[in-house]
Amino acid sequence: MKFLFRITGIVLLSLASAQVLSEDVISDEDARLPLEDLQLFVQIFDQIRSAYVEEVDDKTLFENAIKGLLGGLDPHSSYLDESTFDELQENTSGEFGGLGIEVGMEGGLIKVVAPIDDTPAYRAGIKAGDLIIKLDDNAVQGMNIKEAIDLMRGPEGSPIVLTILREGMDAPLEITIVRDIIKVKSVRSEILEDGFGYVRIAQFQTDTGAQFRNALESMIKKSDPLQGVVIDLRNNPGGLLPSSVEVADALLDDGLIVYTEGRIPSANIKFRATQGDVLAGIPVVVIINSGSASAAEIVAGALQDHHRAIVIGTQSFGKGSVQTVLPLKDGKAIKLTTARYLTPDGHSIQAQGIKPDIVVAPAEIKMLDEQKGISEANLSGHLKNIEVKKSTTKRKSAKASIADDNQLYEALNILKGIAIFKS
Repeated sequence: MKFLFRITGIVLLSLASAQVLSEDVISDEDARLPLEDLQLFVQIFDQIRSAYVEEVDDKTLFENAIKGLLGGLDPHSSYLDESTFDELQENTSGEFGGLGIEVGMEGGLIKVVAPIDDTPAYRAGIKAGDLIIKLDDNAVQGMNIKEAIDLMRGPEGSPIVLTILREGMDAPLEITIVRDIIKVKSVRSEILEDGFGYVRIAQFQTDTGAQFRNALESMIKKSDPLQGVVIDLRNNPGGLLPSSVEVADALLDDGLIVYTEGRIPSANIKFRATQGDVLAGIPVVVIINSGSASAAEIVAGALQDHHRAIVIGTQSFGKGSVQTVLPLKDGKAIKLTTARYLTPDGHSIQAQGIKPDIVVAPAEIKMLDEQKGISEANLSGHLKNIEVKKSTTKRKSAKASIADDNQLYEALNILKGIAIFKS
């Protein structure tokens, strides 16, 4: 059975590949655990089993040891029991229960990487960078990711109170969110104005690449001609690495899209573009922000390095490591960080992110009424205009959302400027 997993920057391995990975690690003589350390582990294990205030069975102790072993490496490596493994596969399909946020760990707290479009968390105003300190009455300090996610999940329609710390706020915020079945639409597109299209990618799922191509082809048919496209990757927490490669490939004719570097040969992979740019060179502007992570950063970095798109917005999240899911027996698995990925020009995204070509911070736009002054038409005896009136097609007004979104407004203006310059 072939599994696809939704995790930020994942490389998928079969059981056979997992065996190769194990052999690569075990063959390293220097990495073998000293006998003294094994004896120390057994001693601690035995002390806990015999002296802990409550009786704990050996299976639970071993699973806790495995969780600690992986959790101490980095925020993205973890042990997946049967339920967590199933949830990981569920999330790839685009439908799952919960609040609709991508989270990670920071300083023992749960950090929001990004809220997912049109979900309870998004509608409640949760923002990228928020730190969750309490879930209902439960402090998250000391919890691992799985424990926090388990608390956030629950029956459809049930409420949960998130206490968060937000930059710029003097006191914690309490936000009540009602759980729902999360149905994530990966790709959404529309025509902003005549000749200018917009594609929103919320996250990278199994069929995101195909949906993206279909959206571009549909816009080409609707606009005559299509003069530019905005690709919105803001608050996109990532997803499937192969899907991000497909999206970048749709706009590139050839060349490297992304490559990974790890300690073992099987972790070093290069992904290259195939011939054929769906837009045939039509200008593209990509919008990113601090919630754009992993697979979203791969797309932005590839298009930026190949000078295929202008990247605007703010610096991205900086999640540039690759997680490999290694299936174990009894429906369990481990998610292990095995490599870093780099953009075509060799830029490591890890902990740095993608820097936009043009920095456009989010801001509120307020249209001011222009003060009426005196013009030539107000002067006594002015000459009348004799320009011959021409039949013109009235341009459609921009979508209402543009007036409230300065980054999208700037992206559209850049495309208009390019179109004017080319004409």
